[in-house]
Order: sequence, then structure tokens, then C-alpha cells
Amino acid sequence: MKLTENEREKLLKTLHERFDKNLHRHTDIQWIDVEKRLRSQTDKLWSVNEMELSGGEPDIIAYDKNTDEYIICDCSKESPSGRRSVCYDYEALESRKEHKPKDSAMNMAATMGVELLDEEQYGFLQTLEHFDTKTSSWLKTESGVRENGGAVFGDYRYGRVFYYHNGAESYYAARGFRGILRV
Repeated sequence: MKLTENEREKLLKTLHERFDKNLHRHTDIQWIDVEKRLRSQTDKLWSVNEMELSGGEPDIIAYDKNTDEYIICDCSKESPSGRRSVCYDYEALESRKEHKPKDSAMNMAATMGVELLDEEQYGFLQTLEHFDTKTSSWLKTESGVRENGGAVFGDYRYGRVFYYHNGAESYYAARGFRGILRV
């Protein structure tokens, strides 16, 4: 779970270029401060690399003054391509008797060291620009919904954000998940 020096420098260069191309996502945040934080948290930098490798195009979307943390989120236009066709969680994966997906969103996120966005975070992301106009993304689901077999996902259609539910064991080629990470 460590990057080589070459991998680290390549990733930081990619993140810096993306940061500069998308200043509307992070007004009042300076790249030098973000880079310093990422360099000091190599475990989190590894997680950002996992986001990048799976098609997430991670970028800084906010700074939380209360916790002194930068918030990094998948900003690919559509749900990250390397994280699609997965059900919601391990319980849902195990409940499928046939045609099981390769993994679950919750397991993949945990393996990567990130969390799924919740509805509030997803709504905020959608204020920055429109995401998931052709795909959808699983969202962190509250226990009451999950206990009844469901899970929540969101997308952007018809000029607004929609939140839906589906059986947690379902999976579709156009549904993945977006990760969020605090550094």
C-alpha cells in the first residue's frame, strides 16, 4: 500500500494538472497546501492513486475548516469505469445465488481506503457540475433502508439530481460508485 517515488510524482503531477483545469471545484484552495498534505499522508495518497487507477479522476472539492481537512472526491463525468457492475455490499453479494457480480461497492471502497458518498455529499458534488448524466452511483445507505434489503443510488437527469432505491443485490453495467476521502 505504498507508492514508489516515480508513481507518487506521476500521480501528484496528474492531480496538479486536474486541479488547475478545474478551479471552479475548489475556490480559495491553493495547490501547494494540498500537495504538502498529500505528501505527508502516504496512506491517503495510495488511496487517491486507487481512485485514479479505477477511473475516478479524483480532485479536491472542498476544505473543512472544522477538521482542517481537504476533501477529495471522484470527479469523472460518469461513474468510474473501473468500479461498475457491482452490487451494494457483501451481504448483497452473498445473497445472490447465480450471476454474482465481481464485487460490491462497499468492499471495493474499503479496499481502496475511501468511503461512498452519502446523499448530502452527492448533492454538493452536483452543485459543482453535472455528474452521472448517463450512469448512476451507489450512495452510502442508511441502516433502515439497508435492513429492508434496499440501497440508494443517485444520478443527474432532466436538469436535477435524483435519488432512487434498488435491491442492494442488483448491479448494472452503468452503475458504480464514487469515493470520497479526507486528507
